[in-house]
Amino acid sequence: MDKNRVYIFDTTLRDGEQVPGCQLTTVEKIIIAKELEELGVDIIEAGFPISSPGDFQSVVEISKAVTEPVICALTRANNADIDAAAEALRFAKRGRIHTGIGASDMHIKYKFNSTREAILERAVAAVKYARKFTDDVEFYAEDAGRADVVYLAQMIEAVIAAGATTVNIPDTNGYCLPGTYGEKIKFLVDNVKNIDKAIISVHCHNDLGLATANSIAGVINGARQVECTINGIGERAGNTSLEEVAMILKTHHGLGYNTNINSKRISNISSLVSSMMRMPVQPNKAIVGRNAFAHSSGIHQDGVLKHRENYEIIDPEEVGIESNSIILTARSGRHALKHHLERLGYKIDKINLDEVYQRFLVMADKTKEINDHDLQVLMGDGDSHNYDDQAIKVSLLQVVCGDPLRPMATVKLRINGEEKEASATGNGPVNATINAIHEIIKDDIELDEFSIQSMHGGSDDVSKVNMHVRCQGKSYYGFGYSTDIVNASVNAYVDALNKIY
Repeated sequence: MDKNRVYIFDTTLRDGEQVPGCQLTTVEKIIIAKELEELGVDIIEAGFPISSPGDFQSVVEISKAVTEPVICALTRANNADIDAAAEALRFAKRGRIHTGIGASDMHIKYKFNSTREAILERAVAAVKYARKFTDDVEFYAEDAGRADVVYLAQMIEAVIAAGATTVNIPDTNGYCLPGTYGEKIKFLVDNVKNIDKAIISVHCHNDLGLATANSIAGVINGARQVECTINGIGERAGNTSLEEVAMILKTHHGLGYNTNINSKRISNISSLVSSMMRMPVQPNKAIVGRNAFAHSSGIHQDGVLKHRENYEIIDPEEVGIESNSIILTARSGRHALKHHLERLGYKIDKINLDEVYQRFLVMADKTKEINDHDLQVLMGDGDSHNYDDQAIKVSLLQVVCGDPLRPMATVKLRINGEEKEASATGNGPVNATINAIHEIIKDDIELDEFSIQSMHGGSDDVSKVNMHVRCQGKSYYGFGYSTDIVNASVNAYVDALNKIY
């Protein structure tokens, strides 16, 4: 066995699915499991079979659908749980039973109302029973992060002797600091006599934001399996993030560790899990957040355009992202502006860049973020952003909606001084309003993108709406602001129409 190989144990479908609102159907779990297989995950924890008929069936179907990874099922330290796991895993090409019990005095006293001696007996008995069904048994010492290290070592030695092939040392409550957690792993390596007969696994939670750091500390001190989830989802503040662990070990190649993860598939599976679990990825999330490779500061933009590694330690292509993003804002410098103008085909040697840059700053202060169409306007190839002199203005907006009413909107537009009115229905108030505007405008306009952003938070917040529309093969962007989402949407759509006409 490669001593520097770190096995990736993914628990997105078990621990990750425990997040409120993130429950998956069996079909959705199979789709994710297959993507985890393509990603190169070594072990997939498919569920907790005894917890529900649905979870049981999911483990059965994932076992049938997946070939390469080990399929793991979670149990508590009792025979009924283990029986259910063994039955659910009957179709697995390689199955693992993951059983365990609390190891901290907190859990022993307040969760089990028991003693250290009795808990140790239950742990050994559970492992021995699980070994009747499979040679691959993992034992978890729940709340090991707060457990007495001498007692923990005694428990780990006993369960390995009973047949455990992997021993999981969870920081269940995310309590540990990286130094103390690493020392705990090292203590087990140095003091458990039969530790060479099992792989040490780390399972860390992110309650203090230290899950990934603790997991890496565990690896450095002897652990060779990391339990993690896509996007770091999981109970409470989440679990160790798979993409962070994979890229830390890949980026810090001097550490000498390797995984089987195909990092170029990270971005796709991150998006898939986010979509299926209805769990948005925070923009500043490491590796997979939309801002992870975005640069808006002029100093950073200049540096990354001169040499990517000035401000990027990871090539975005390594995680499946085509390229970084140079975002144009009022903080951007001449180099970033020049980069985007050249990308759009403008000949920089034929323009006065300093003069264009000054006009760019004025525009950026007004529109906050500059897109390609704005740059075309800036260069005189589009309509002006003179919002006080728009050809099309909304003079009336009236919307009726509710349940069971079908949403209906009446819109009156003033177009070059002439008022026109129309009414329409739709599948929602915004759709109904846009349909009413179409009744007036009549042109073939396609809505490509529609996004709503909260500016501050709260029920009285201002909403910012961005719209991307197409007309006769050309793209146009519109922006609108209002405390009323429908008003903001209409303002954005009319803004785009004014740029068209």
